[in-house]
Amino acid sequence: MTQPHYLNRIFNEDALLGLNRIPDGSIDLIIADPPYSLGKDYGNQSDKLDAAAYLKWMERWIDAAIPKLKPTGSFYIFLTWRYSPEIFVMMKQRLQMINEIIWDRRVPSMGGSVRSFTSVHDTIGLFVKSKGYYFNLDAVRIPYDAQTKKARSRSIFVGAKWLEVGYNPKDLWSVTRVHKCDPERADHPTQKPLEIIDRMIYASCPPGGVVLDPFMGSGTTAVSAQRCQRNYVGFELNPDYCTIIQERLAAPYAQPVENNNQPTEPVRAKVSRL
Repeated sequence: MTQPHYLNRIFNEDALLGLNRIPDGSIDLIIADPPYSLGKDYGNQSDKLDAAAYLKWMERWIDAAIPKLKPTGSFYIFLTWRYSPEIFVMMKQRLQMINEIIWDRRVPSMGGSVRSFTSVHDTIGLFVKSKGYYFNLDAVRIPYDAQTKKARSRSIFVGAKWLEVGYNPKDLWSVTRVHKCDPERADHPTQKPLEIIDRMIYASCPPGGVVLDPFMGSGTTAVSAQRCQRNYVGFELNPDYCTIIQERLAAPYAQPVENNNQPTEPVRAKVSRL
């Protein structure tokens, strides 16, 4: 059987045009990290819209993307607190909202504004097309540490599945941002960690499924899909970023790996009584 022409490709074009390439009902998972309208330099003017124009543009591409989802499909969207309320309302009129996830970037406690609390998180919305959406919890459970397992070694816990397979990740994801010294770091101002995208793909895209990213940026979604043995398709306006994506896809860390769940929430030390 011939593979669809768009699979495992990054198109150097505007998502609003490129989405016409994708047949409706063909995508298992959308992961979207659109510009936040914060004035970042992506090599173009895409992040420099005023509030009204930004929200109108968001609505346009969201309406173009949603029909591409299968009935079992899911849609993760990264947002800033500045616009997440309006966009969540917009999307809840079109899809069913499952989670608001807070990504704690583990930013050091230094610097920041003196007229407000320092913002150290991104907001992520998880939306689905129907009640029958695909979700593989076992693929993303976080293993219990040895100390916890030992504390629950009594006979009443023997054979307990939850103790062996781990616990359900919470909706607060504490994952360190990608630092300049990190091996996976690319020349992109808002690169997302592979750890976060891997979790989304393992949980919400079946093996061999298709992940769509309308704003590929540094290509983390494509790299993660390749690692997780899923197909990908995406769009990116900046040709320099398209080059970076191809370089990253050829890197050793981008090759297929076995799923090996690791804790992302900080492991807190047990408090002993004095």
